[in-house]
Amino acid sequence: MTKLRNVETDLARFRVRLVAVALVVLLAFGLLGWRLVVLQVVRHDDLARQAETNRTAVVPIVPNRGEILDRHGVVLATSYKAYTLEITPARTGRPLDETIDAIGQVVEVTARDRRRFRRLQEDSRSFESLPIRMRLSDEEVARFAAQRYRFPGVDIKARLFRTYPQGEAGAHVVGYIGRINQREKERIEESDDAANYRGTDYIGKLGVESSYERVLHGTTGVEQMETSAGGHAVRRLASHPATPGDSVRLSIDIRLQKLVEDLYGERRGALVAIDPQNGEVLALVSKPTFDPNLFVEGIDHESWAELNESIDKPLLNRALRGTYPPGSTYKPFMGLAALETGKRAPGSITLDGGSWTFGGHTFRSGHALGPVDLYRSIVKSSNVYYYQLANEMGVNAIHDFMKPLGFGQASGIDIPGETRGVLPSTEWKRTTYRRPEQQKWYAGETISLGIGQGYNNFTMVQLASATATVAAGGVRHTPHLVKARQDPLTQRFADVPPPPGQNLGYNPAHVALVQRAMVGVTQEGTSRGVFAGAPYLSGGKTGTAQAVTIGQKSRYNASKLAEHQRDHSLYIAFAPAERPRIAVAAIVENAGFGAAHAAPLVRRVMDYWLAGLLPSEQDMKAVQQGQATAPIGTPRRVSELAAPAP
Repeated sequence: MTKLRNVETDLARFRVRLVAVALVVLLAFGLLGWRLVVLQVVRHDDLARQAETNRTAVVPIVPNRGEILDRHGVVLATSYKAYTLEITPARTGRPLDETIDAIGQVVEVTARDRRRFRRLQEDSRSFESLPIRMRLSDEEVARFAAQRYRFPGVDIKARLFRTYPQGEAGAHVVGYIGRINQREKERIEESDDAANYRGTDYIGKLGVESSYERVLHGTTGVEQMETSAGGHAVRRLASHPATPGDSVRLSIDIRLQKLVEDLYGERRGALVAIDPQNGEVLALVSKPTFDPNLFVEGIDHESWAELNESIDKPLLNRALRGTYPPGSTYKPFMGLAALETGKRAPGSITLDGGSWTFGGHTFRSGHALGPVDLYRSIVKSSNVYYYQLANEMGVNAIHDFMKPLGFGQASGIDIPGETRGVLPSTEWKRTTYRRPEQQKWYAGETISLGIGQGYNNFTMVQLASATATVAAGGVRHTPHLVKARQDPLTQRFADVPPPPGQNLGYNPAHVALVQRAMVGVTQEGTSRGVFAGAPYLSGGKTGTAQAVTIGQKSRYNASKLAEHQRDHSLYIAFAPAERPRIAVAAIVENAGFGAAHAAPLVRRVMDYWLAGLLPSEQDMKAVQQGQATAPIGTPRRVSELAAPAP
């Protein structure tokens, strides 16, 4: 009986276990069925797309970058296609040096190629494709292709290359493109343009190339390719072509630009020429300059060190980023401030005795000029007149008048990197300095502001823009470089509307008096010798600005100072006097008196622009050496010159 009871117990346990196993099996099949429904029904479309991509690849088509042209259509930047040999470090399967050495046995790899590759590698990731050789010849392409199997991770690629046919001419304006670095890549990936930059390796780094990057870049196309299991393209399934970028036409005249750069010779400085009627920049020169072609393929360490460590700073855009005291070129603007604020009437007389004493300090003024009114103060460049005027106006009133003229402000020019400079005020000093005794404004500090010294520091773009505003009767136009854009499909140019001018509301009689005084400078003042015989009437003002502070009790002696400590030579001008078509500001660093160095440069610029004349070879040499006044020799006609090479 007991034995029968045990059998029944075991059978009951077995049945429970059997049911449990059946339920588990049923649940497993239920889960499997549910998963099949999800995969086959719910996620069918998504998985079908993923399966399709397993045998297709979407390849971006990089658009052809738009050209940059000068105002006459001369090409300043263009692109062309060429083959490169590229290495993906993570896929080589052996040390990079061994790979490069082996490549060198097939095609030439120079020491410069190796240095450039290492520089690119520092800014890239191991899975990125980096060029080891640029611009392969057809013979080199064929030679490497025949031995391609020996080099895993090394490929031949067709790429677009940027070139700058004018070389150093206008380099700071045009700028250059360079390989996208990691920081730029992260910024692009976070922007709305991420999709448009797939496949793009180079972007604008400086100048117009940078500020008009989106315009020049174009729209990236795509190709859908069928691929093999090994990832090799089999056939094209679909294609959406890329749209080339727009070309841009600048207001710059590259022949004028190059003429000015040549006239500077080995000297340092900057010159900006503007059309006062619309703000078009006709020339924007920074000297010394550089060759932007060096940067396109990745500049090597030696070239970079030569440019970056030079005491002459060729990479510094002096026109936009160089700040200088304006010296006596500030006086016409101070004169206009005197009239507009009522601190001086046109006929008010100041006695210039050669110096002026304030607070126990004597401020020098060169030689005594006697009784001076506003007209004579500009023509004869009276320091005493402006010492007293600055003292009466005060620093804040000077600041408030000069700010709308653009001094100490970003001009708004359409290339990056502009420096604001310094237009001092009591508020500026409080926020600039930390110690309480440094934050206080002293009355004696205002005096030197009247003659463009002291804390005043402005760029040549600001000085040229302010000169253009006075030349235009008090209407300020934002300086700009791009005149038009060319549609790549229709090939038609469409003008880029300039920013509207702003009338600063000056009394026309006051502006006319300052203009007349500036004309007097060229007829009876410090630049009369330079502009003798000019076929047009111009207005101007010379300036000499201290590069280092010289004590009031000391006398300036250039021969006792290092070359980089000597005074700067400045000149501002506009012409023709009756309806100005050009306004110029120029500085020659550490050259001395404005009439001896900067003014001759401006005279040749105006001869070119207004009379179609180029200096003779003899005259070119004289200007380069700072030994010129009025032009010498027989000038050449601009119309006789061949256009710059494309």
